[in-house]
Amino acid sequence: MKRRRWRPLALLRKLLTCAICAIALVALLSAHVHVFPSSQVPNFSDPYKLPTQREFKQRLGTERSWTQELTPPHLSKAPSSSRQLGRASGISELFKLWKPPPNRDFVPCAMPSPNYTSPVESRGYLLVHTNGGLNQMRAGICDMVAVARIINATLVIPELDKRSFWQDSSNFSDVFDEDHFIYALANDVKVVKKLPKELATATRAVKHFRSWSSMDYYQEEIASMWEDYQVIRAAKSDSRLANNNLPPDIQKLRCRACYEALRFAPQIEAMGKLLVNRMRSNGPYIALHLRYEKDMLAFSGCTHDLSPDEADELRMIRENTAHWKIKEIDSSEQRAKGYCPLTPKEVGIFLSALGYPSNTPIYIAAGEIYGGDLHMADLRSRYPILMSKEKLASVELLEPFMDHASQLAALDCIVSVESDVFIPSYSGNMARAVEGHRRFLGHRKTISPDRKALVRLFDKIEQGTMKEGKNLSNRVIEIHKKRQGSPRKRKGPISGTKGMDRFRSEEAFYVNPLPDCLCRMESPNINASHDIK
Repeated sequence: MKRRRWRPLALLRKLLTCAICAIALVALLSAHVHVFPSSQVPNFSDPYKLPTQREFKQRLGTERSWTQELTPPHLSKAPSSSRQLGRASGISELFKLWKPPPNRDFVPCAMPSPNYTSPVESRGYLLVHTNGGLNQMRAGICDMVAVARIINATLVIPELDKRSFWQDSSNFSDVFDEDHFIYALANDVKVVKKLPKELATATRAVKHFRSWSSMDYYQEEIASMWEDYQVIRAAKSDSRLANNNLPPDIQKLRCRACYEALRFAPQIEAMGKLLVNRMRSNGPYIALHLRYEKDMLAFSGCTHDLSPDEADELRMIRENTAHWKIKEIDSSEQRAKGYCPLTPKEVGIFLSALGYPSNTPIYIAAGEIYGGDLHMADLRSRYPILMSKEKLASVELLEPFMDHASQLAALDCIVSVESDVFIPSYSGNMARAVEGHRRFLGHRKTISPDRKALVRLFDKIEQGTMKEGKNLSNRVIEIHKKRQGSPRKRKGPISGTKGMDRFRSEEAFYVNPLPDCLCRMESPNINASHDIK
């Protein structure tokens, strides 16, 4: 009887023991899940595969082996996303940092008018020798498309600059999608890859087109040359067409050429998307165009925070570069006027003052930074997740683009255009091109540092009359409230300027294609008080 009485108790003990073990097991598994949330589990295989593009495959036959490249070792564990790590400073505040400015219902409108016709019979061939770096050449090529339309010319695929500071041997087809360029412009301008054989030795009129020229100049002075020549060669392409006061269809053609026809070569586009996907794995990111390269510092004469030996090296480069006209430059005066790029140290102070947390992923869109790690130390100490082409991709992946400055710059352009926030440390050609493209795509957030105002604040910090903190942050945020890429009309010339200085003071067409190529959608909720100025 006693044994029968104890049997139920023994059974109950066993059940309780099993229940306790089950609870412990669940708790153990929960702890592991808590340590590795799904958002942090490395999972690079899918995002890092290049997108399948029928056109890309047709061109290259089969996908290159590098499309399946494994994730580099230093990226085998993705950094925690900014959204998660930024909770300490408040989710709402962090959201504001990434939030794009309101686009106020502006959308691209680059299609031609109903009266626009296909190209009329060509009167001759236009050869173009582009000049400058990648983005200067891009703007020049798009202007020459419009010029070809104006003077009824057949445009020969432009020749890229091989004699500039960068000594890049790339041809047009190495950097741009040549076939797409020809096809996309078929209804605007006839484009051919080279001159017909019968004109290969024909006499050519070599002409330096006048800077910022109007329709009248091209229709009268340049078009009249067809009476004597079948081939006209443009010796330079930069800034040869006016920014303003051109027919709407010519302005829209410039936008179609820049944002639709002139896309990068398939291998560059694919590599650029790979880099973007790898940056995206870290969460939202800033693309920082850190224009702190040797050529920029030598050209501008900016030597703040550099050693005497470094300043002398830059001065010698400037003196030995024949086409740089200004040789004697006062660095302190340049900096006080806001004409110098921000240093890496200054960029770090600026980003901190804006409120970006230290775990913000930053893509450095630049060539080799002058002084290397020595000058990057301050910025890296504030923002350790500094990425670049070289950190995101292996040497083998980048090898086809190395020693070609234009192709490497094209990769930086793609990552910058696609970034959540774009910040240029200097308003050079790339900064202007990226800003304009981001405006065209929907006014993506672009913060343009007020260098003149910032330098005064930075100097106060160095002098000890101001400290980093709430006061500095409030000042910097207030200064940049209206410098974040929101819609506005392109700025005209500075009042009182005359001649070429008047044109030079205008905001360039490709920096801000509004109002020519951005139109406001009809909406019953639009308030008249929001008119763009």
